[in-house]
Amino acid sequence: MATSYLDELFGLHGQVAVVIGGAGVLGGALCEGIGRAGAHVVVADLTEEGCRARVAKLVDAGCQATYGVVDVTRRESIEALLAKAREIKGRVEILVNCAGVNVGSTFLDATDADWDRVLTINLKSVFQACQIFGRHMVESGGGAILNIGSVTSILPLSRVFAYSASKAGVVNLTRNIAREFGRQNVRVNAICPGFFPAEQNRKLLDRERIDNIMRHTPMARFGEPEELIGAALLLLSPRAGQFITGSVVSVDGGFTAAWF
Repeated sequence: MATSYLDELFGLHGQVAVVIGGAGVLGGALCEGIGRAGAHVVVADLTEEGCRARVAKLVDAGCQATYGVVDVTRRESIEALLAKAREIKGRVEILVNCAGVNVGSTFLDATDADWDRVLTINLKSVFQACQIFGRHMVESGGGAILNIGSVTSILPLSRVFAYSASKAGVVNLTRNIAREFGRQNVRVNAICPGFFPAEQNRKLLDRERIDNIMRHTPMARFGEPEELIGAALLLLSPRAGQFITGSVVSVDGGFTAAWF
């Protein structure tokens, strides 16, 4: 009885979910959680090799999954991704924006090229994907969009200036879009992960930085990718999250909740 009720509450059966950045560590965990909740997952990322590898893992886990290669710096590539995802059943109900890059430096050493690259991939691509998929959802009767922010959306961190600015923009954009789509049955929310070290950001974590993070994290540890899944399913579920839009959920071990 309990299992069937939870499945009814949080299940995503029959839905098509596109996860941009799905070949990455956090995106991959979200793909599996969404897939195991019943959705047909479209893994979207920059390389076919990465997409294929993620799809193979999902299929091994019993999920329905396909992939679409996408370059989030190009609007036409995102449009092609939507067209490919619609081939499954004509409609896409879920979009997760999880693509992201980071560059570390002092502020005076930051370059225009680094700034432009980070803002394009982390923020402009979210704007374009929300616009492209959001228009489709509005026209097809509804859907749910989940954007991935960061603790830096709330508290800017040193040496990652472009990243902090881009992720603050993601949260602002999420709330703005949620207001506009509120009467169109399209919900738009965001998760702000704390510190989930992956290959792309581990090089930014020297001993001093790790000590500072642990000092300001009440749970005193890094996050595990699968710990994002529960929040994601709440925000994406058409029943559990049906009255939740414009919300930002921190999954950060308390990093943004307390300072010592």
